[in-house]
Amino acid sequence: MHPMLNIAVRAARRAGEIISRAAEHVDGLVVTSKSHNDFVSEVDRRAELEIIQIIHKAYPDHAILAEESGAQHNSSDIHQWIIDPLDGTTNFLHGFPQYAVSIALMVKGQLEQAVIYDPNSQDLYTASRGAGAQLNNRRIRVSRRSELPGTLIGTGFPFRQPELLEPYLDTFRAVAPKVADIRRAGSAALDLAYVAAGRLDGFWEFGLEPWDMAAGVLLIQEAGGVVTDFAGDQNFLTSGNIVGGNLKLHSALLNTIRPVLPKELQR
Repeated sequence: MHPMLNIAVRAARRAGEIISRAAEHVDGLVVTSKSHNDFVSEVDRRAELEIIQIIHKAYPDHAILAEESGAQHNSSDIHQWIIDPLDGTTNFLHGFPQYAVSIALMVKGQLEQAVIYDPNSQDLYTASRGAGAQLNNRRIRVSRRSELPGTLIGTGFPFRQPELLEPYLDTFRAVAPKVADIRRAGSAALDLAYVAAGRLDGFWEFGLEPWDMAAGVLLIQEAGGVVTDFAGDQNFLTSGNIVGGNLKLHSALLNTIRPVLPKELQR
């Protein structure tokens, strides 16, 4: 295992321990609202602090981009860690067991290392650029399905951006008749990990943040899949719009979604 990936795994497992202990007394947690339908708990902050401390102990000069504390620029911005300490906070607060820790490392603007850890199942998804993707130390690959009929597709609702609801529903109406079923479980990080592992055949969502998807993107790529924005380009970390799957399914999903989008969202 790459040394930097090893640090990310250690940090993710430690954050997972904090989350799992807190899950036993969710009703007593301090929870605040960051924006419309966007919540943060003291657990998010504790888990994030633990991750950052572990990373900075090993690599004190590396930059950080984290969901709760934002960007921290250090002496070496060549390396930037992208952290979501608890992806699926709303699920966590309701006892719905679909949430995860997500950590990715970018080097010179390119995703190089990724970890997604599910503290409920203790499933550990890892990837290093050029070395493939793994689930619990076993190699994983994206689904082999080549057409949309019969597929299980993941998605996410734009619950924080009401203005995107109608465009999203247009894409849902376009996709739903062509597939076996659609799942919206509430953690984009885990959804992307499921695509990498072949548990979902594909995925699309609007308005994500870099920490929601950075690790999952590398997992899919290293599992043999393709990820783009709605224009078919690699600007998903900027636009927040994402489509993923194997080569053929990605193309089929993108070609279904894009024609029903307003022009400003086709970019």
